[in-house]
Amino acid sequence: MNLIRRGNPALQAYRPNALEDGFGRMVESMFQDFFAPLAAGQQWGSDGALAPRLDVKETEKSFEIQAELPGVEKEDVKVSVDGQRITIEAECRKANERREGETVVYAERTASKFMRSFTLPTEVDDTTAQARLENGVLQLSLPKKQGTEARRLTIQ
Repeated sequence: MNLIRRGNPALQAYRPNALEDGFGRMVESMFQDFFAPLAAGQQWGSDGALAPRLDVKETEKSFEIQAELPGVEKEDVKVSVDGQRITIEAECRKANERREGETVVYAERTASKFMRSFTLPTEVDDTTAQARLENGVLQLSLPKKQGTEARRLTIQ
């Protein structure tokens, strides 16, 4: 069976697909940017900040935490310890910095805010806690507060 298309060929204009159409590319890019953190396993906080991914390890005496903060400088990181509650806040501003005479041709990197708050099973000794930022990974060493461990009683 042959299909014959009827109609005036002059009226059949070329219609670009989404990848060739400027507006289509813009809409597609917008959706990719919006859903990219979710696809990468990131979560949005209630204030629009990204929640960094964490690894939390417990030893006998401390908690060792690693948090991903790509592109963040150590001056832009705040870590607060309140008993068992840990809060990490950071901001990556470098991606939006522009120099005089510079023209941006294409930019996918944007400034990001990170915020994550969580509770540990025992209190942390904030006087000896340490934090280090290296290669976009925040490493926290949070010693457990002495006296919070369970004591075994001798039965008489």
